[in-house]
Amino acid sequence: MVSSTLQRRLREAVQVLGGGACLFLTYCTAVGDEKFYAKHLMPTLRRIVDPELAHNLTIKFISWRLIPWSKCRDSSALEVNVFGQKFKNPVGIAAGFDKHGEAVDGLYKMGFGFVEVGSVTPKPQDGNPKPRIFRLEPDKAVINRYGFNSHGYAAVQQRLRARSHTQEQLTKAGRPLGINLGKNKLSRDATADYVEGVKQLGQLADYLVVNLSSPNTPGLRALQNKEDLQNLLKKVLEERDALKINRKPAVFLKIAPDLTAEDKKDIARVVMELGVDGLIVTNTTVSRPQSLKDPLQSQPGGLSGAPLKEMSTQAVKDFYSLTKGRVPIIGVGGISSGADALEKIRAGATLVQLYTVFVYEGPPVVNKIKRELEQLLKEQGFSSIAEAVGADHRPREMQLPALVKDNV
Repeated sequence: MVSSTLQRRLREAVQVLGGGACLFLTYCTAVGDEKFYAKHLMPTLRRIVDPELAHNLTIKFISWRLIPWSKCRDSSALEVNVFGQKFKNPVGIAAGFDKHGEAVDGLYKMGFGFVEVGSVTPKPQDGNPKPRIFRLEPDKAVINRYGFNSHGYAAVQQRLRARSHTQEQLTKAGRPLGINLGKNKLSRDATADYVEGVKQLGQLADYLVVNLSSPNTPGLRALQNKEDLQNLLKKVLEERDALKINRKPAVFLKIAPDLTAEDKKDIARVVMELGVDGLIVTNTTVSRPQSLKDPLQSQPGGLSGAPLKEMSTQAVKDFYSLTKGRVPIIGVGGISSGADALEKIRAGATLVQLYTVFVYEGPPVVNKIKRELEQLLKEQGFSSIAEAVGADHRPREMQLPALVKDNV
């Protein structure tokens, strides 16, 4: 009798504890608890879900609004005005995450100050064979060789046009939209691909990105040479200027981190001569730092995440110097904290973008970075992002605080 009573009580205790644990886990997931996501949920998902499947499921969950939304209001200190556009905060999601424009509204609700869709190619294409994305867990990094898998201009145009009124309101509120343009793998005329992207998608974007820096499309990075770059960008800008809309999108160039000093000088000259509106610095790298530990480092493709941070920050510094701070820069590469974001900003970036840290810390990382960034601005004597932009290039006695104008 005692034994059966004890067994019954044990079963009841297990049920209660199990139910309580499920409720606790559900609560932590729903409210976006940062530590729970980073230390428990995301590591568990990485163990049981294939990287590309995990990426696709995340996009679906965000589009279905099954991801915790940000309830935090952005501080006025985080607001940025650049190329005539207001950004409620400087933290955006990089291209490559929402390739087809399927989860734009959900990404804004997670707290991003801007969203960049793409890369989008003129015609639909599958990209490279699978597997094509690899997690380097000990290195907090990812290698991908997606190869511009895309639904194509027409499908993305239709998807974004259906929410164009919503985007108009978001843009006015300081949540702009960027569209990243790519070329088809078998295209014989890269310039025509990018010009067509301006025609098809320009009216739906606050800024367009000419992506010549993906390492996973044969011959693409060769277009960063001075002559080809000048010809391509000139035609893109002419097509942008010909758009029959009141407010034309800015045009940004996204560059590779694997550039020589001479390459950087040439790109800076072309950008300034033609009046390109901004630079995105940088894409993924084909180099493999000696610090990498994971055996998957031998996989071909572009490396992103923590190992890219120093290389991309140095590139931001170089381009800020070469353009004399006159060309707005979006800094990308290895950002996983407010300190990383501020490092890019002090190096010369006006805005920053995330991607790989999502794999390791999940959606709550957006608010974490914004909160840390705001606190660091205060601690370092800056009243706004604008004051911190390029601070590392000024004499030490002028850095705290640094009074600089917004890039417009």
